[in-house]
Amino acid sequence: MFRKAVMGSMVVLAMLLTVPVFATPTPASHEASVYVISPSHGEVVTNPVTVRFGLKNMGVAPAGVKRSDTGHHHLLIDVAGEPNLHDAVPKDEKHRHFGYGQTETTLTLTPGKHTLQLLLADEKHIPHKPAVVSRKIVIYVTE
Repeated sequence: MFRKAVMGSMVVLAMLLTVPVFATPTPASHEASVYVISPSHGEVVTNPVTVRFGLKNMGVAPAGVKRSDTGHHHLLIDVAGEPNLHDAVPKDEKHRHFGYGQTETTLTLTPGKHTLQLLLADEKHIPHKPAVVSRKIVIYVTE
């Protein structure tokens, strides 16, 4: 009898562990804004391209550090459409994470037109609510 109870408890525990956990967004100041300091919208640049991040009315904290009114930067490169503001920011070539609290990066981009956009996210890489996202800028990389 005891063995059946333990087995039943283990099955229930296993089922609970497979249920997805839905994260609630971290609040952001309504006055917060994030923006690309440089390069400027429409600028023609050469490699390597240094991108500097700006942030107003919030602070920067590394990923994994929960501190009110803070987040860390994510740079979206050539992402079509609007960013997903409900899930954790993916980590790939188009979604660069700056989880150590960096406020700039140097990129090598292929020649041509590129879009850049910043998105601030909390310690779990979840965008804040309201979202702190920059306007999308266009740059042109020449050889």
